[in-house]
Amino acid sequence: MQAPQNVLAESLCRYRDLWQGEEKTVAQFGIFLRSHPDVFQRSHASAHFTGSAWLVSGDGERVLLMHHRKLDRWLQPGGHADGDPDLAAVALREAQEETGVPGLHVAGDIFDIDRHRIPTRGAEPEHWHYDVRYVVRAGADERFVVNSESRALAWRPVAEVAADESLDISLRRMAQKWLARKPL
Repeated sequence: MQAPQNVLAESLCRYRDLWQGEEKTVAQFGIFLRSHPDVFQRSHASAHFTGSAWLVSGDGERVLLMHHRKLDRWLQPGGHADGDPDLAAVALREAQEETGVPGLHVAGDIFDIDRHRIPTRGAEPEHWHYDVRYVVRAGADERFVVNSESRALAWRPVAEVAADESLDISLRRMAQKWLARKPL
């Protein structure tokens, strides 16, 4: 059985080969992955891995976004690994917890990666998230439940997300990737 870090390292190599032009970002993720044994722990104060979900409807035409309560902006569901090196499982768990949509499943390998700074908030110092994103698909039942982490949830057409300059650039990038993909 492979060490979890090796599994993620191999997934990052496949991602790099698929998404030409992102080699520098993939290299940053690889260096960070090998930098310390606690990179999957929130207690690794300078930076840590997170997992997120590009949560698409069963027909693949819409994406479910959440209006994040603390950050006050529309984002994809996701959260801290909290020690779990299986970031696909983290993405699925966070999507289930943050949306309540039943019957979700991960579809495929790494879909996107994003390194972003988290500002100081209360006693929590500024730090980096190394966010690994996976496609999570909904089934026939697309009903959602708003929880305490969000102000609202909304299914949005992927094409609208790709064109909406008021949204986070990484959301628009994922929408553009989704629109450019080969049919699954």
